[in-house]
Amino acid sequence: MNKINYQLKLEEILEGLDKRPSLLLHSCCGPCSSYCLEYLKKYFDITVLYYNPNIFPQEEFDKRAKEQRRLIEECMDGVKLIVSSYDHSEFTEYVKGYEDEREGGARCEKCFELRLKETAGIAKEKGFDFFGTTLTVSPHKNAQIINSVGEKIAQEFTIAPAWLYSDFKKKNGYKISIELSQNTDFTGRIFVDVNMRNDFFLYIKSGTIAKDFGTFHQTVLDIFLGGQYG
Repeated sequence: MNKINYQLKLEEILEGLDKRPSLLLHSCCGPCSSYCLEYLKKYFDITVLYYNPNIFPQEEFDKRAKEQRRLIEECMDGVKLIVSSYDHSEFTEYVKGYEDEREGGARCEKCFELRLKETAGIAKEKGFDFFGTTLTVSPHKNAQIINSVGEKIAQEFTIAPAWLYSDFKKKNGYKISIELSQNTDFTGRIFVDVNMRNDFFLYIKSGTIAKDFGTFHQTVLDIFLGGQYG
């Protein structure tokens, strides 16, 4: 099966805009959202939704929320923020039966679905024109799956909100997000969700200084993807 170029689909949407629409953009953390916001804010009135019940423990959830807020307040004029309340059980209940799935497998797809359904529901309730996510900026997230899930959810609505296709890792989006995090002195945080097969999680404590964000990020992911924790 040929892969769809979702960056091209995004560009087609942007070229076809005849007004400045509203966008509810789900975000997993501040550093990952930096490039996405910088790229999209010239086209949309953006509200960021920080909804991530998959994160554990709450201490890490709160730290990410704080960094997300700081990024927006200090660097993203005009962007608004909604921080959802923390309830990790929303995640564990939603992925029940998928506990033994490998990282990057069916459990991850369920997690995408959970977060995008919430984003779409809030977008619908508040009258947004589009909803989307920053998740596709990561080279370790499958943009084909994420966009397929978002598109399917959008089809449940007769008018709006529409799904905003994306593959933000294209055009060096991931690299730029790291550079923006470094240049704006934002702390890099790495967190790997609960490994349900063995009932433990890998939790890298926050505190790495921003200039080491890229190296730290890649090192941890190399360890994880190499199978030591996978």
